Amino acid sequence: MTSQITVKDRGPAGEPGPAAARTGLRGHPWLTLFAVAIGVMMVTLDGTIVAVANPAIQKDLGASLADVQWITNGYLLALAVSLITAGKLGDRFGHRQTFLIGIAGFAVSSAAIGLSTGVELVIGFRVAQGLFGALLMPAALGLLRATFPAEKLNMAIGIWGMVIGASTAAGPIVGGLLVEHVNWQSVFFINVPVGIVALAFGLFILLDHRAENAPRSFDLPGILLLSGAMFSLIWALIKAAEWGWGDAKTLLFLAASVILFVLFAVWESKVPEPLIPLGMFRSVPLSAGTVLMVLMAFAFMGGLFFVTFYLQNVHGMSPVDSGLHLLPLTGMMIIGSPLAGAAITKVGPRVPLVAGMVATAVACFGMARLTPDTATLTMSIWFALLGLGLAPVMVGATEVIVGNAPLELSGVAGGLQQAAMQVGGSLGTAVLGAVMAATVSDSFGDNWTKAQLPPLTPEQLDLAEKGVQVGIAPVPEGVPAEVARAITTVAHDTFVSGMSTAFTVAGVVAVLAAVVACFTKRGENAAAGAGAAHV
Repeated sequence: MTSQITVKDRGPAGEPGPAAARTGLRGHPWLTLFAVAIGVMMVTLDGTIVAVANPAIQKDLGASLADVQWITNGYLLALAVSLITAGKLGDRFGHRQTFLIGIAGFAVSSAAIGLSTGVELVIGFRVAQGLFGALLMPAALGLLRATFPAEKLNMAIGIWGMVIGASTAAGPIVGGLLVEHVNWQSVFFINVPVGIVALAFGLFILLDHRAENAPRSFDLPGILLLSGAMFSLIWALIKAAEWGWGDAKTLLFLAASVILFVLFAVWESKVPEPLIPLGMFRSVPLSAGTVLMVLMAFAFMGGLFFVTFYLQNVHGMSPVDSGLHLLPLTGMMIIGSPLAGAAITKVGPRVPLVAGMVATAVACFGMARLTPDTATLTMSIWFALLGLGLAPVMVGATEVIVGNAPLELSGVAGGLQQAAMQVGGSLGTAVLGAVMAATVSDSFGDNWTKAQLPPLTPEQLDLAEKGVQVGIAPVPEGVPAEVARAITTVAHDTFVSGMSTAFTVAGVVAVLAAVVACFTKRGENAAAGAGAAHV
C-alpha cells in the first residue's frame, strides 16, 4: 500500500506560496537535487579533509594521540548513533526543515572548530558536527524520494552518489593544500561559505513534502535503546584494535550492544508508533539492501584504510599526492554513479548490484597482489575497477532500501542506509585492522631474524610491530644506510603481506555481498514519491 504526500508550500493565509505560484522553482526536482547536493558535499568533504589536518591540529594545540583519535571518533560516534533518529525527525517534522537545520548547524559548528583554542573544544564541536550531519544526510534522501518521479529517482541518486565521490576525492587534495598553504583552521572555515550557499538555495528551492500518515508521536524509549546499542557497537569496533578482541572491555560493549538491540526489538514490537517499524524488514529486498550496504562498506572502507598508509608510508607520497593517486577510484565512482542510475532504471537493481560486487571482489583480489614496488599504472587499474564496481552498489542499494520503505518512513530508511554504511565501515576497519595486526605479529619477528638484523628486545619488537602495521619502517637514527635499507625492506614487505591478507578477506566479503545482491529488487514503494505531488 502506497502513501500519498501533502505538499507544504502555503502563504500566511493558506494561498499557494509565491515561489510555487510565480516562479515554479520551489520544489523543482533537479534544482532540489542541486540544493541537497551542496549540503551533502559539505559533509562528505569533511569526512576526508579532516584526516589531513589532524597532525597540524596535534602540533598546534599540543594534543595527545588519544585527543586526535577523539577528533575523528567523536564525529563518527555522533553521526552513527544519530542517523536513524535524525531520519525519524525528518519524517515527523518535515525533511526540508531538518535539512536546513542540519546545514546551518554544521556550518556554525565548523566555524566554532576553526575558532577553538583547545583540543577539548575541537572535540566537542566535532561531536556537534556529527549530530548536525546526521540531520542532513537522511533528509537529503527523503527530499529526493519525495520530489523525483519513480522513473527518474535512480538517476537522481546516481548524481547524488557522484557528488559524494567527487567530494570524497577532493578532501585529501583540498585539505593538503589548505593545511600546507594556509592553516588547519581553514579546513573547517571552508564549510562556512559552502553552508551559506547551501542554506540560501535550500530556503529558496526546497519544498516540504509530508506523507498523509506521517508519524505523529516520538518513540523516546526506542531512541534511547537504539542510540545505546549503536554507541556500544561502534565504540567496541573503534577500541578493539587498542583493547584487543578478547579483552573484557571489548566483549562487555559488544554484549551490551546485543542486549540493547534485543530490548529495542522487543520494545518496537509493542509501541503504537515505533521508531523503526519491524515490519519494514519483512521486505526481503529492503533487508538484503541493508545487509549489502554493510558488506560493501566493510570491503570498501576497511580496504581503503590501508591504501592510504600504503601510498604514504610505503611509497613515500605526500597526502596530496596520495589523493591524486586515488583519483582513478573516485573518478570512476563519479563517472559510474549516474550511468549506474540510468542502468538501474532500465533493467532494475539486481544485475547491476551483482555485477558491481563481483567487480569489487576482483579489484580487492587484485589489490591483494600489490607489492612495495608496484607501478602507478597497475595500482590505477585496480583502483579504477574498484570505483567502477562500487558505483552501482552505492546507487542501487540506496534505491532498494529507500524505495522499498513506505513514503512516511523515507527518512528512517535514509538513516538506515547511512547507518549501515557507518557500521560496515567501522566493522571493516576493525576486522581488517585485526587481520593486519595478526599477520604482522606472526611474521615480522621471523622476517627480521631472516634478514640478519640486530636482535630486538620484546619491548622494541612490540613498538616496531605497531609502526609496521601502518607501513612505517622502524629505522633508528644513526644506523648505516645498508642497515636502514634492510629494515625498510623487512617492514614494507611485512606490511604488504598483511595488506594482502586484509584485501583477500575484503574480496571474500565482496563475493558474499554479490550473493546477497541476488535478493534485491526494485523498490515497491518508489512510485509513492513525486508521483503523488504536483511537481
